[in-house]
Parts: sequence; structure tokens; C-alpha cells
Amino acid sequence: MPSTVYGPPDLDAGTLRVTPLGGLGEIGRNMTVFEYGGKLLIVDCGVLFPEEHQPGVDLILPDFEPIRNRLDDVVGVVLTHGHEDHIGAVPYLLKLKQDIPLIGSGLTLALIEAKLKEHRLKAYTLTVTEGQHERIGPFDLEFIAVNHSIPDALAVAIRTPAGLVLATGDFKMDQLPLDGRITDLRAFARLGEEGVDLFLVDSTNADVPGFTPLERSIGPVLDQVIGKAPRRVIVASFSSHVHRVQQVLDAAAAHGRRVALLGRSMVRNMGIAEELGYLHVPDGVFIDYKKARDLPDDKIVYMSTGSQGEPMAVLSRMANNDHEIEPGPGDTVILASSLIPGNENAVYRVIDGLTKLGANVVHKGNAKVHVSGHAAAGELLYCYNILKPRNVLPVHGEYRHLMANSRLAQDTGVPAERTILGENGTVIDLKDGVANVVGQLDIGFVYVDGSTVGEITEADLKDRRILGEEGFISVIVVVDAATGRIITGPEIHARGFAEDDAVFDSVKPKIAAALAEAAQSGVRDTHALSQVVRRVIGRWVNQQLRRRPMIVPLVIEA
Repeated sequence: MPSTVYGPPDLDAGTLRVTPLGGLGEIGRNMTVFEYGGKLLIVDCGVLFPEEHQPGVDLILPDFEPIRNRLDDVVGVVLTHGHEDHIGAVPYLLKLKQDIPLIGSGLTLALIEAKLKEHRLKAYTLTVTEGQHERIGPFDLEFIAVNHSIPDALAVAIRTPAGLVLATGDFKMDQLPLDGRITDLRAFARLGEEGVDLFLVDSTNADVPGFTPLERSIGPVLDQVIGKAPRRVIVASFSSHVHRVQQVLDAAAAHGRRVALLGRSMVRNMGIAEELGYLHVPDGVFIDYKKARDLPDDKIVYMSTGSQGEPMAVLSRMANNDHEIEPGPGDTVILASSLIPGNENAVYRVIDGLTKLGANVVHKGNAKVHVSGHAAAGELLYCYNILKPRNVLPVHGEYRHLMANSRLAQDTGVPAERTILGENGTVIDLKDGVANVVGQLDIGFVYVDGSTVGEITEADLKDRRILGEEGFISVIVVVDAATGRIITGPEIHARGFAEDDAVFDSVKPKIAAALAEAAQSGVRDTHALSQVVRRVIGRWVNQQLRRRPMIVPLVIEA
């Protein structure tokens, strides 16, 4: 049940206001706005990927409306790491005001700069590393290393006179990471000693007991699967999962295979990662995919995008026989990623399609080819005990994840009233060590559909669902402008119906009778007459065919 919308009061001096605009109650479009002394700091600006009930939508953005008229007050955007759900909406924000500074680690900024180039935008950037302090407007920022499924992720501590806030971004506590860069619990402990007034903490795995397995535990499994594969190997993963790609490269090299990258984002991101030294490519392993076709089948690994079943991504097109590479008997396909909630059906369709083609499909359901990038309940408990935060705001997760995270906080001694179960648009004020909910903004979904941003409404999506599920009927009638008498029609055409248009012959007299009755009553307005037609045919189709199609009546005066 949605919360009641009510505006927050004017912000008191010495108070920090925190407003999540995305990422609460969903996996994606993470974005939080911090306000102090009339200035705004944004942490993350990501996208949410559409589900099946949002047909035609490419991306979903955070709702920028609460800050649209205050962009001059924004002192910077801190990007915690380079995943799409944290950086994907930056181009759309910068289209509103291009000179907002972006603050992040080297890899994160390189990934967003490549994305901005595609949008023909150039950003003002500030590269930071763990341990660094920066003063941005009234905000004193400290950056802390955290381990995640992409290198160079950072948590950010935000100090103002109102108190100390720690936002983790996405993180886990892998103690033996591939790059040796662990979550800096010593820094967390130091902040705990200083006193964390508000803790914004990743909730994605809060309902998973225990500890997230090590990323390096996947290496031997990949090595074994690739080593035993009789023909080609196709590995699908997120296009930014540098550590996963690293393990595929190492396994391929160990078994004398070359690796070809497939998918524009995979090629771009791995090129950036290699250039910056985050991806270590064994000599001679990479090969252009056009040349890869000349290699024997047992000497090639294709590394592709499409692990979420996205219809236009490489793996889905392979499953539909719509790609140059056609998987077949003896080929091995490895889905080395998680299932994002809402994508399950699309992923299983891809698995079924590949299996039908004869491929052996290896996925997290039948082999240990994926570990999460997010802290499970055991790791979160450690964090709460180290930090002893005064107030907690679980973020980054669906409602069940936020609820599980709030329970963990309470288990470690955070009072229930100091654990805030918020949603997008919840306004929280922090002062004197106490965080209180002071408002609830009306936050909507902003849909990107091709080149259209924010124009698509829920009503449009409902129309698309009806068109997709129930079909379409058009009715054309020409009436005499003076008398209202029918001159031509009704002419009825249907799309998406199994029945022939002749099935509508029995309803035509009913439409004619209803229009004649309306004409006798003096109705001449074509819109009113169109509504008469809509009601008659809508009722008839519902009763006779058990359908609720989209009906487009057109009454023309002559």
C-alpha cells in the first residue's frame, strides 16, 4: 500500500536532509540526494531495467522532478561504482545540466565517460581513491574501499555539522578477492569509533543467511567446465564483471583456447578495464570474433552479454538462431551471472532455446558458476557490530530485502524506531544524532522509450498491454451531419483476433440502432457518437468472445 504523500517542512539550519529518489523497493535506479546549507550532493544515479509488464520500455530512470529546479544547487554526483544501476542515468541528468561534477574512482569514471561519449556529452570529473578526503560544498567526503563484483568500488562517508553518514554503495566482504582489495573494515571501525549517525546500507542479500561465497571459488568450476567442453564454449556475464571475465580468460589460456568478446558493451568495458590495468590479459588470448570462426571449435571461448535474457543481447539472439554464431550439439553455454528479479522467465526461455539447439547449458542452478556481489546477512551483522550506527536506512533492494536488513540492524541493538523502512521519495532529516521521517514525495517512474524520455505514461503501457493481450478493433461509421442517419458502415476491422471479421456482422445492426436512437435524441457531436459505438461493441465483444480489446471508434460527419 503506497504511503501518503506529504511535503516536508522547510529545512532547519544545521539539519541534513536525505531523500532517496530510487533504489528502495526495487533492484536498480539507485539515487540518493543529500541536502545541507542549501546545497545538494547526489550519491549514484542509476537505471532500472524494465520487466515484461512494461512493453517497449528501454530503461527506467529515477524521478528527477524534486531537484529539477535546483540543479544549480547540486555540488556533485558521487558514483560508488560502475554498474548500470548506479551510473546508467547520469547522461539523462547531465542533459538537464551538463556541468554537474562527477566524482568517482578511475574505472567508474572511465566507464561513465565512455557512456557519455555515446550521448555526445562531456563531463567534469574528479577522480578519487580510497582514503582520500574531498570537500565539496558543505560536504566533507571520505572514500573507503569496498569489495564488489566490479573493481574500484567505494563507500562514501559524508560529514556535515549535522552528523556523519556512511553510504556503502553495493558491497560484500570477500576476504580473498582476486585483486586483493578487501572491504576496509579498519576504516569502518574508525568511523564506528567516531560515531556513525546514519548508515545507508546495501540490502540486496540481506535475506540470504551466512556469508557470500568467494569470487575465486568460481575459477576452478570454470576451469573444469571449459577443460571438459568438447566444442565451442560461450560464456555470458554482465558486461562490467571484470573479475568474472578475468577468470574466464585464465581458464581459456590454461586449456589452449582463445577468447573473443561479443556485444558492444562487453568489448567497450573490457577494453577500458585492460587499458587501466584492472584486467590482465594472458598473451595472445584475445582474438577478434570474425577471425575466431577460423579456429577449431575446441580452441575458442566466446565471452558475451545477455545473461539476463535481454531480447536484443547476443545470447538471446543465439537462442533464437538470429546470430552468426549458432550454438549446436557439443557446444557449452555458461550463464555466469545472477538472476535479477523480474528476469527469470526471459532467462529460462533463453536456456530452453539453447538446450533445444543441442547445447549443454551450465548455470547457477546446476553448477557453481556465479557468486553474488552483495553482502549476505552474516556480513551485514559484522558491519552493524563494527559501526554501531545510531540510525539505519536500508537501501538498494526490494521491500523484503529492506525489511530483512532492518531486522538485522535491530538484532544488533539498533532501536526499531531508529531503523527507517523508507521508500523512494521518503524525506529523512538528521539532526543531533536523530533521524526522522519528515515527508513523502510523490515519486514516479520515468520511462525511456527510444529517443523519448518521460513521455510514456502508465496509461500508455496499459494500452500496450491491452494491444498485446486482447487485440484491437476499429469501427468506422459515416453519418449525415444534419440528421445523424448512417450513410456508410459500420465497417469493423480487428487485429489480434482468431476470428474472421465476419464474426462482427451480428453486432452491426446493434451499432446502427444505438446510433439511430442517439440521433433521435438530438446527439450530433461525433465524440459522443463514438462513445456510443465503443459501449455497444465493447459490451458485445465481452459477452460473445470474452475479450476486452482496445476499441477505436471513428464517427465521420458528411
